[in-house]
Amino acid sequence: MPKLIEMPKLSDTMTEGTLAKWLVQEGDSVSTGQSLADVETDKATMEMPCFFEGTLHRILVQAGSKAVLGAPLAVVLEEGEEAPANLDEIIAKAQAAVAPAPVAAETKPAAGGAPARKASAPGTRLPTAPQPTRRAASGNAARVKASPLARKIAAERGIDLSQLTGTGPGGRIVRADVENAPPGGAAARGPTTPAIRPVYGEEDERVPTSGMRNIIAERLLASKTQIPHFYLQMEVDAGPLMDFRAHLNATAEKNGGNKYTVNDFILKSVIRAAKAQPAINAAWDGDAIVKFKSVGLSVAIAVEDGLVTPVIKQAEKKTLLEISQSVKDLAGKAKSKKLSPDDFAGGTITVSNLGAYGIDQFAAIINPPQAAIVAIGSIRQTPVVNDKGQVVVGQRMWVGLSGDHRVVDGAVAATFLAEMRKLLENPALMLV
Repeated sequence: MPKLIEMPKLSDTMTEGTLAKWLVQEGDSVSTGQSLADVETDKATMEMPCFFEGTLHRILVQAGSKAVLGAPLAVVLEEGEEAPANLDEIIAKAQAAVAPAPVAAETKPAAGGAPARKASAPGTRLPTAPQPTRRAASGNAARVKASPLARKIAAERGIDLSQLTGTGPGGRIVRADVENAPPGGAAARGPTTPAIRPVYGEEDERVPTSGMRNIIAERLLASKTQIPHFYLQMEVDAGPLMDFRAHLNATAEKNGGNKYTVNDFILKSVIRAAKAQPAINAAWDGDAIVKFKSVGLSVAIAVEDGLVTPVIKQAEKKTLLEISQSVKDLAGKAKSKKLSPDDFAGGTITVSNLGAYGIDQFAAIINPPQAAIVAIGSIRQTPVVNDKGQVVVGQRMWVGLSGDHRVVDGAVAATFLAEMRKLLENPALMLV
């Protein structure tokens, strides 16, 4: 009997994926656990495993195409099996079962002269080109641009998407827009502005964005427009840290041990500071603040198509060595597209380090729903005044914090940064 390879849930927030590349061809033998394709999710590009033994009979979704969760991607037959006569019917039934949410269409007027709304034919897709957000008007049909997850939440809560203004790319309604809307979706909103489009010539290149880049744009736009950011910066004397690290690595090299990076110590200091100031390790939840008992450290790692933030879980229980090894493992998995959905779950605070790129200081955008992100700059040699009033050469590093002012107060964030500085300027404390 034919078996269908379906779009798997490769991320905890994934609602659809883009088939980036097939790693096998029609007619190839496949086995359980074998990687069949690269799939772009809202988190990263991951390899999709096979769950059957047999022969890949037919590919249903071509490279570059999107598919919702559960959508059939390919057909696998057992070795020597002939395709049944009703295969097309089996495929069509599976596709119909996961058809995208219907788009509202105009129908006969309801009482009061306003048109009622009904679903269009199954499988109708929303336009992908950016469009200005529109509100429903009497006598006009409104085709609403929204993410699949936003549609799902709106349907569950009885919210009319046509009454919302989207904050996503091109005015797209995203999850946060629906979650922040009152019941029914009615709200006093100002006039919307069409998206500003670039003017480009024949020699300019217009590169379609990947699913991952679209999600990054959507989440960061929502973060900047819906979270009241505030920013703090603090200068740290990095001399003691550099000396301590050099000594530790010299000893490790003789014994064949682990080589530590500056970032390993920074991550450890963030974890310790978050435990010392637990109010920073929290998140906004509508009408409440969630205070996390454990530190889930999200580590920003640059990949080919953007940035991923896998998580070191229960980081407060890990030694400096375990943190160093965890980061190396996550970075390797990110580069080879081996990160799993579990690797992204449970983050409570994020660290973004651009020091290796020569950036002295910057203000990072909060990774929602977390309440804080720590920004790390490069270590520079600079003239400083010592405790004797002399100008000497010193090593300085800027550490910044972006906080959600709904959750974190300035004094709390300042105390957190002060704890980080104490640890980084006295790195031996991190081994106690």
